Amino acid sequence: MAAVTAYVDSSVVLRRLLRQPGEIENWSRWNSIVTSELMQVEALRSLDRLRVMQVLSESELVKKIALLTTSSRFYETIPLRSLVLKRAGGPYPASLGTLDAIHLASAQLWIEHNDQELTFVTHDRQLGLAARVCGLDVAGDSAD
Repeated sequence: MAAVTAYVDSSVVLRRLLRQPGEIENWSRWNSIVTSELMQVEALRSLDRLRVMQVLSESELVKKIALLTTSSRFYETIPLRSLVLKRAGGPYPASLGTLDAIHLASAQLWIEHNDQELTFVTHDRQLGLAARVCGLDVAGDSAD
């Protein structure tokens, strides 16, 4: 059986960290997880925003950041290099914001570099649509 790799975006990591409904279950179906270096920044900003909005207390924030840091050790991280940014700045067949384009470009370049398929996992419907249109296998509730 071939190794199965998943690319996870920030929506997947945050939903899991925050124990929100619909979080991805059964992560063991993937042999490895990859993500963009961007994911850590997005997750930290979102967690801090929840603190400022008083959805998370200071102590809850510290615990979530520790959990994020620990879980991130298990992900292969794709650096934000000029090649990723150049690809993200190019045209896509579906409308994408900047950060979503960076996630999709990171996944595409990982596939090209490793000559291996991966499952693109997101809860963002527009990003999931763009990934599907680009020929990627998509999982998460965006895959409906």
